Amino acid sequence: MPFATHNPTTNQLIQTFASLDAAHLPLGLSNASVAQQSWAQTDFAERAEMLRNAANQLLARRDEYATLITLEMGKPLREARAEVEKCAGACEYYAQHGEQFMRAELVASDAAKSYIAYQPLGVVLAIMPWNFPFWQVFRAAAPALMAGNALLLKHAPNVPQCALAIEEIFRASGLAEGVFSNLMIEVEQVAEVIASPSVQAVTLTGSEAAGRKVAALAGQHLKKCVLELGGSDPFVVLHDADLELAVNMAVASRFLNGGQSCIAAKRFILVPQIADEFLHRLKVKVAALKLGDPLDEATQIGPMARADLRDTLHKQITDSIALGAVAVTGCQPVAGAGFFYQPSILDRVSPATCAYHEELFGPVALILRAADEDDALRLANDTRFGLGASVWSNDSERAEQLAAHIQSGCTFINGMVKSDSRLPFGGVKASGYGRELSKLGMHEFVNAKTVWVR
Repeated sequence: MPFATHNPTTNQLIQTFASLDAAHLPLGLSNASVAQQSWAQTDFAERAEMLRNAANQLLARRDEYATLITLEMGKPLREARAEVEKCAGACEYYAQHGEQFMRAELVASDAAKSYIAYQPLGVVLAIMPWNFPFWQVFRAAAPALMAGNALLLKHAPNVPQCALAIEEIFRASGLAEGVFSNLMIEVEQVAEVIASPSVQAVTLTGSEAAGRKVAALAGQHLKKCVLELGGSDPFVVLHDADLELAVNMAVASRFLNGGQSCIAAKRFILVPQIADEFLHRLKVKVAALKLGDPLDEATQIGPMARADLRDTLHKQITDSIALGAVAVTGCQPVAGAGFFYQPSILDRVSPATCAYHEELFGPVALILRAADEDDALRLANDTRFGLGASVWSNDSERAEQLAAHIQSGCTFINGMVKSDSRLPFGGVKASGYGRELSKLGMHEFVNAKTVWVR
């Protein structure tokens, strides 16, 4: 089946691409394995130079790549530019710090000398999503390549041009053929890739359902696996919070990328003292968001990436309203071409509604009203997800104490949850396992090898 890319703003077909012939897949896997063995012998200076070349190319062609992102998945152009710049930053970070992260660590033992050596695992399959079509790839690729691994990219089928552009970036940056390869394969072929002796590990960013399937396949073949899955992040506002700051960050976190982000704040948990005032301010700002053509610099909310995603979101909302949730603003698709959905707020979200239990992947803020701070903590943890969380209070010490009990991979105090190359990123519970970014992310795909000398 050909890969087709549609413009979500107009629903017009942009281009189609043929999927990889099944007969050619084994050769591509073998070539990656051979290329990785050669790449692993290069010194760190050469790897760092390649990453810096990639960073320079990203910045030099930023507007071109940003437009490509916007045309394929609908992200507002100014956000797409920021995504490209963030990719360049990750390349620079690992070019600067990768050698240090891979340096052997001396450990005192009964030996004359003993140490932990960090060596590349081999070929890593990266299964990546459409919502941040450049960033998700680069945050996996930069540390993996700097460590001496090769990377096979299985990108989302609605962003094939982004996948091809990323492959071109690495090739033009000096990476040998096969060290980074774009596999335009069907979902049904993923199992063959994971099973291949040429592949040593797999990393996936995607849905909980996809994570379960990939984890099962990786486990069956004893392959290392890192999963970054969905999230339904709590945004806990205490009575002494700076409401202006909290509301501004609430809008930024929930509606960035049209709400199509795993680490977006999704559940706004409010204590009674500030609930009504917070909601009033939030409604004013959400209603003022400019929805429209994402290529327009003034646009704040573009279309959702696909029609089926918009339909799923609207069903979750209407089902929840039928069971007692209250539409404060929005909560309707926009008529006409493209996959637009109104920026929305849903109040009185209770355990009776699907919105309480499921991830809503779109521009909808959910309001959960807590009885007190203890109840706010209970609500924050009453979810199968555990990716990010934030707590808002002018008493940062108390906020940290509450945050310590939130079950999440990262917690921010008076700040919007974000990924940062310097800090490990990942979740717990149904949000996955393993870490990306920082030294920890680099070490996910290395062999930590003990060496003991008499």
